[in-house]
Amino acid sequence: MTATAPVPAQHPSVTAPAAPARPRAPLPGVLRLGLVRAGVELRQFARERDAVVFVFAYPILLLAVFATVFGGDTQGADGVEVDFARYFLPGMIATGVMLTSFQTLAISIAVERDDGTLRRLRATPLPATSYFLGKVLLTLATSLVQTAALLAVAALAYDVPLPSDAGRWATFAWVFVLGTATGTVCGVAFSSLPRSGRSASAVVTPVVLLLQFVSGVFFAFYALPGWLQSVASVFPLKWLAQGMRSVFLPDDMATLEVGGSWQHGATAAVLVAWLVTGLVVGVRTFRWRRRDDG
Repeated sequence: MTATAPVPAQHPSVTAPAAPARPRAPLPGVLRLGLVRAGVELRQFARERDAVVFVFAYPILLLAVFATVFGGDTQGADGVEVDFARYFLPGMIATGVMLTSFQTLAISIAVERDDGTLRRLRATPLPATSYFLGKVLLTLATSLVQTAALLAVAALAYDVPLPSDAGRWATFAWVFVLGTATGTVCGVAFSSLPRSGRSASAVVTPVVLLLQFVSGVFFAFYALPGWLQSVASVFPLKWLAQGMRSVFLPDDMATLEVGGSWQHGATAAVLVAWLVTGLVVGVRTFRWRRRDDG
């Protein structure tokens, strides 16, 4: 029998050195995550082909219908007349912005809350600010493409003259950006009102249609009853449409407005007031979960 060498006992206090912990990589910044989220939103939007067609085609179809039905009519003031397509182009731009920002976000966020998308996103490291930034960038991108397509059709198919001086395009820029931002935050705030994703369209769409009828989109605003003009003046769509009219109509047409001028200061004030109101209400009422989900 051969003897085996005894195995030396290990001292109980001696342990193997632990591997150094790897430092956790910091998360990307809010802005970068917002850009990434915007890319996700754009890809999701592009995959919904029916929504893409509706969003881009709706204002163009409205302009085509009005220009065809009322093609021989003109609107005028102080000896200046413009054809129907030119007069109602600003309203089509305004309603397109409202549909893309307010209506689309109010419905889509309610649906995302109902199907659990918001709850899952809330459980990730994605900051809420980045989520909303993605929505804002999606709205700006789609609104720009929608408006560019509408202007191209108006100019090429209906001979609507586009502004030739930088001042009018500067006015267009601030009215467009401010109107889109206002519609976006109001859409986020309004998204908490529908009780479910299924009821979102039924809650949001009538509001949008009513505002279109009283805000100078489907009818000349100066032809509406005075009390209806006063009601419409409370809401941003009327001012967004008026701001766009100041860009695409001759200056003499300003005499048809309620105040006898384009009222750029009032336009900016009302849009900013609704922007701030939408932010405050949205922060206080936004919900990541359904009402019955705790």
